[in-house]
Amino acid sequence: MRAGKEKRKALGRVVHDFCAIAVCLVFLVPVLWAIFSAFQPPSYLFTFPPNFDPRKFSLSNFQAVFATGDVPRYALNSLIVATSSSLITVFASSMAGFALAKYRFLGRQFTFLLIISVLLVPLQVLMVPVFLVLKTLGWINNLIGIIIPPAATATGTFMMRQYIIGIPDELLEAARIDGASHWKIYRHMILPLSAPAIGAVGILSFTWRWNDYLWPLIVINNQQNFTLQLSLANLVGTNTVEWGTLLAYATLAMLPVLVVFLSFQRYFLKGSLSGSVKG
Repeated sequence: MRAGKEKRKALGRVVHDFCAIAVCLVFLVPVLWAIFSAFQPPSYLFTFPPNFDPRKFSLSNFQAVFATGDVPRYALNSLIVATSSSLITVFASSMAGFALAKYRFLGRQFTFLLIISVLLVPLQVLMVPVFLVLKTLGWINNLIGIIIPPAATATGTFMMRQYIIGIPDELLEAARIDGASHWKIYRHMILPLSAPAIGAVGILSFTWRWNDYLWPLIVINNQQNFTLQLSLANLVGTNTVEWGTLLAYATLAMLPVLVVFLSFQRYFLKGSLSGSVKG
């Protein structure tokens, strides 16, 4: 009977692994096809079945990408926007999450519910008032106009609050007895202990800001301040589309996000799972 139970467990693991691989392939095949197609000459892009012969690979599409405009400038703009906005998001979300998780004050629950309710408001509803505020501040056609507005996110505050709730109150009380200020507790205890949640919020924020297209499209009109996503959209012509160049550009734009995620994925998974089970 024990042997039969072990066989069923082994069979269950095989079926689980097979299903996981199948699901991964469903999502990965289009991405891999796009990457391989970026190295294909234009004449091979629409052949079926796809031709992935390495001997046919060419860098002509990537050469065409750098001939379309100041790509390093656009990449630098995207990096500045994504990095700066992510740092502000982590800082603001961790401080707000700390206050909502560990301090008792009048209206705490109402404030938390108000922050969460922002998730129900579509971005399109906020575009006009936020744009008018940016115009008043003189932030139109400026990178700061696409860094500051999306930096404070309800999602980041929620994730940090849920994670910080799990930090024992006794640790904070011991620090207060030793004379630690609120800032020292936040700096020397909350931030180090919340590293997984910070990693998760940072990865999500970096991905959102790097891939953002709609808000930069509204705020930025000067080509010098274009991000990669704005310049990528300009490759789509009115009558024709250079698919090889487009795929090569998309592949280059994908790489930074992929590197960031692979570098911090263990923090992302730990922070996401921990924050989702604490109440």
